[in-house]
Amino acid sequence: GSFMLVNTSGRFAGQKAHLLMPHLKENDTHCIDFHYYVSSKSGASPGTLNVYVKVNDGPVGNPVWNTSITATWSRAELAISTFWPNFYQVIFEVVTSGHSGYVAIDEVKVLGHPCTKTPHFLRLQSVEVNAGQFATFQCTANGGTDSSDRLWLQVIPFFPNALISGERRESERNEKSEKFGLSISSLLDFILPLNSPPVPIAPPQLSSVGATYLWIQLNANSINGDGPIIQREVEYRTSSGSWYDIQPVDSTSYKIGHLDPDTEYEISVLLTRPGEGGTGSPGPALKTRTKCADPMRGPRRLEVVEIKSRQITICWEPFGYNVTRCHRYNLTVHYRYQAGGQEQVREEVSWDTESSHPQHTITNLSPYTNVSIKLVLMNPEGRKESQELVVQTDEDVPSAVPLESIQGSTFEEKIFLQWREPAQTYGVITLYEV
Repeated sequence: GSFMLVNTSGRFAGQKAHLLMPHLKENDTHCIDFHYYVSSKSGASPGTLNVYVKVNDGPVGNPVWNTSITATWSRAELAISTFWPNFYQVIFEVVTSGHSGYVAIDEVKVLGHPCTKTPHFLRLQSVEVNAGQFATFQCTANGGTDSSDRLWLQVIPFFPNALISGERRESERNEKSEKFGLSISSLLDFILPLNSPPVPIAPPQLSSVGATYLWIQLNANSINGDGPIIQREVEYRTSSGSWYDIQPVDSTSYKIGHLDPDTEYEISVLLTRPGEGGTGSPGPALKTRTKCADPMRGPRRLEVVEIKSRQITICWEPFGYNVTRCHRYNLTVHYRYQAGGQEQVREEVSWDTESSHPQHTITNLSPYTNVSIKLVLMNPEGRKESQELVVQTDEDVPSAVPLESIQGSTFEEKIFLQWREPAQTYGVITLYEV
């Protein structure tokens, strides 16, 4: 047993006296039993008696118990549970108040068995929890208590952002006893791994590109956060717009299908570890664009707007990306006609493709001539043609009769004339005037 007596007479406030117990290292529950006495003739407290429990020679922390006045000898028990390889040291401290009196501690015993009254904690099992989630565990103390007794669970959080809270539930209560009971447990062997959900360090890699698919390598072996990885998902979204999708993946490569041609996508990988809240945020994104696809079809409903002798204006049904399947394309007007006994073939680019009433005028044609017209839609991947439209230009004023072709034969009462047709008739000649 140990004994400590502090006479506070003549001491100014704040002076301290200490009684240090030996280290408790056994893998067991101990009971520390002691008597204490705090008294003064004036009735003003001579000082405060504090009890500290220091773990593994670490910081002293806050007092687990204190008192400042008793007037009679009282008895207390400390039930201390230590689990290898941890150890404890119990420190008794007297802090003087400046008033005269006595603070005494006597018969301090370290018993190698649980306390007769005070409950003691049983060893805890480790649980895992992901960041942002709750871990619930039972801290069971064997023994009976009443409502005035205190149970101290000394927790050293390894993670500064971890919030620890709890509630006390009692299975039974004993009759009130004069003996003070305090139970303290070492939780240093109780590991509460606060796991950060895994996040890939690098973006996925592109293997091959099509118009409606992308092959990627997940590239998710290097992570920030904690494993093990129990699920992989690919998240992909259009760079412009709010559309996105998530697909589970069970291999290191994945084909993303049913995509739009000539569209930029952002692709990232989501990884999941066990437990609630175990899915990490998306890793760095791969930005890539699908190829253009062959146009769906050629332009439709090619029609004539206006016919003149030397020009034709045509129109067609407007079309958009769902037909072109590419944001880069051009539309050309192809036409052919006979001139001077030879077939002439021409093509012109139409710039009126974005209009809601697209049309195009072909100029410098010959009058009264059949012209075959078609539209050709082209993008980097292919071409599609419209149906062909055959149109005849209007008639126009014919050219002159060649002067050298006019020949006359004279008779007694008449002159007989003959001549060649004009070089360009530009229609059906219905009348010659002399």
